[in-house]
Amino acid sequence: MSEVRVTSGVCLGEQAWLELNEFARACGVEAEFVVTLVDEGLVQPPVEAPSWRFGGDELARVRRIRRLQRDFESNLQSVAVMLDLMDEIARLQATLVRAGLRG
Repeated sequence: MSEVRVTSGVCLGEQAWLELNEFARACGVEAEFVVTLVDEGLVQPPVEAPSWRFGGDELARVRRIRRLQRDFESNLQSVAVMLDLMDEIARLQATLVRAGLRG
């Protein structure tokens, strides 16, 4: 018989925001790690003052950062370079689609 794997998830709508501690919990990290990511410029909370609030895009980004760290045993500086390259690839692919060169 195959193994059943249960995972939990967080679904955030466009207007849903998580405060720092609940965001960190949803990401499976400590709040201090999220603060480090913001300080390093890897994550930018869309709602900054008076308290940070994070949405689904940031949640996905933090999970991607953790996955890159784990899979490549990388520090945050290396992950930052990887994210920049991945963002540039996505931007170039979108340009190709808009130009009708890729579907």
